[in-house]
Amino acid sequence: MTLAALPIFVKLAGRPVILIGTGEAAEAKRRLLERAGAQVVDETAEAALAIVAVEDPEPVVTRLRGRGMLVNTVDRSDLCDFTLPAIVDRDPVLVAIGTGGVSAGLAAALRQRLEALLPARLGALARALEAAKPRIRQRWPDLGARRRALGAALAGPLDPLADHDVDAVERWLADAAAPAPSLLRFVLASPDPDELTLRQARALAQADRVFHHRRVPEAILERARADAVRIACESAPAEPGPGLSVYLEMVA
Repeated sequence: MTLAALPIFVKLAGRPVILIGTGEAAEAKRRLLERAGAQVVDETAEAALAIVAVEDPEPVVTRLRGRGMLVNTVDRSDLCDFTLPAIVDRDPVLVAIGTGGVSAGLAAALRQRLEALLPARLGALARALEAAKPRIRQRWPDLGARRRALGAALAGPLDPLADHDVDAVERWLADAAAPAPSLLRFVLASPDPDELTLRQARALAQADRVFHHRRVPEAILERARADAVRIACESAPAEPGPGLSVYLEMVA
């Protein structure tokens, strides 16, 4: 499966970004850039990024691309080298929803749903985890063990969709135990990844390793964590290893 675009977060504080255009659309982009700390400049300036909000954008985009800039063109996805997503801000947690410029309305609707789901104190949880990094590394020196412990915490006592108080991470560190080895086995009825059940999709997203029969298609395996080990085999392993493992096979 090919990504239509690679999502990245760019730090713009103090950096110039060209904005060309006037009116409501241009002002909305200006507010967003200023919120990110960017220096909004005109076309004569040197910059790596540019946003165009004019009636006839083609010649402007051609000039800017000729100078080596990446361009976003309002309401013209065909003239965009990058797009600006809808944003849910739980500083320092940012959730970006993009449709590649296909439907800003859809992205906005998804943002509104996520705003209601994500707790206001999610950012505080992120900062508490950051502050606890030295103790977490000391408690679990091995990277794999540390990742499994954090995964178990965020699937349980530190569930990011729950509203935690300021001492939640401290309580977890005091009580945490290494997650027991486990193996989930799934017999898939369809090669279509969109047909995965919610439980199957969650297991793939959390698993440390994915054992799979050779008939399981790559599109399904791509739903696993990028750093999860993938192991082709003819049957479920007797000893899957520490943490969470998943075995996938197709229905006969």
